[in-house]
Amino acid sequence: MSQFDNVSVLKQGNVYFDGLCISHTLILANGEKKTVGVILPSTLTFNTGAAEIMEIVAGLCHVKQAGESEPTPYTAGQSFHVPANSSFSIEALETLHYVCHFA
Repeated sequence: MSQFDNVSVLKQGNVYFDGLCISHTLILANGEKKTVGVILPSTLTFNTGAAEIMEIVAGLCHVKQAGESEPTPYTAGQSFHVPANSSFSIEALETLHYVCHFA
């Protein structure tokens, strides 16, 4: 799917790591919450509260989740699941466009 229809968008953006990651929150008609964003080339570590699925829309990254010894590469069309109350490091090798689906 290339777009979300019938959504509400929060006006205030989410800016992390001095602007290296910027997203906007979408609320779908059924109440589901998602964020749509961009990560500029960098290596960042995120902590999760809720479980999430990160869908890569465009770009290339390497992801190392808590407890893993080696990173896994991801590119457009792929996704990865992050458990609640966990963390992951993501190295964006180029501008990375993503959708975060909260479980």
